Amino acid sequence: MSQPVVFVTGASTGIGFEAARKLAAHGFTVYAGARRVEKMEPLRADGVRILPLDVTDEESMGAAVGEVLAAHGRIDILVNNAGYGSYGSLEEVELAEGRRQFEVNLFGLARMTQLVLPAMRAAGRGRIINISSIGGKMYEPLGAWYHATKFAVEGLSDSLRVELKPHGIDVSIIEPGGTQSEWGTISAEGLLANSGSGPYAAQAKVVAAALASTDGSAMSSHPEVIAEAIVHAATSPRPRTRYPVGKGARAILLLRRLLRDRAFDTVLWAIYRRFPG
Repeated sequence: MSQPVVFVTGASTGIGFEAARKLAAHGFTVYAGARRVEKMEPLRADGVRILPLDVTDEESMGAAVGEVLAAHGRIDILVNNAGYGSYGSLEEVELAEGRRQFEVNLFGLARMTQLVLPAMRAAGRGRIINISSIGGKMYEPLGAWYHATKFAVEGLSDSLRVELKPHGIDVSIIEPGGTQSEWGTISAEGLLANSGSGPYAAQAKVVAAALASTDGSAMSSHPEVIAEAIVHAATSPRPRTRYPVGKGARAILLLRRLLRDRAFDTVLWAIYRRFPG
């Protein structure tokens, strides 16, 4: 078979950008999609082919997948990375924004998967790699919508893994901890816009400081670290079902398993109090 064909969504920055580079370096034919096409231009130097992609737009998703299928007849691996973090108190965030969070983080992922599955089933092989988060297993104050989407990604992926096994298609979940990218700053800005004044202001300032700190913190991981886990899920003869990856990811998930809810609440808030609001 010729080089395996990979499609990476949300590849304009961070994890998606680095995953596209590393997969290309491992010999894959890589297509990278995102709304901000100009941000992906440097990937061309690595041999990555870039496409405009909006995972909230049916026509955009259909056109992008159709272009790859027309060129190669298949997509061997889909990396569902597109997503963002919507923060703010449930009381103050408009339902329209909550719906948008699900459209990007869950329904876009699901629709992209639907579009690539017929060709994978016909080939009798394929891999779906869904980028979740440790936030799919734990929670934060003022992050209800974001964490709801990531919990949903975890459940969707588990069900999908079992239903696709008879067709030779593997499903893996990547669960990053804090990552050095613009994600934290953008999420913090959104949080302060939603809840930076009013009844939740004190909490919002502390949580926003914690979110923003991940972008350049020594306690967070470079996106390359998460990209390496994606490469392993793409190349391993028997990929893991889950990849908790990055600084602190395994420790936090272990605490979540071991501690009762209220004990974890206390630990969580103690961690946030280290950040000046």
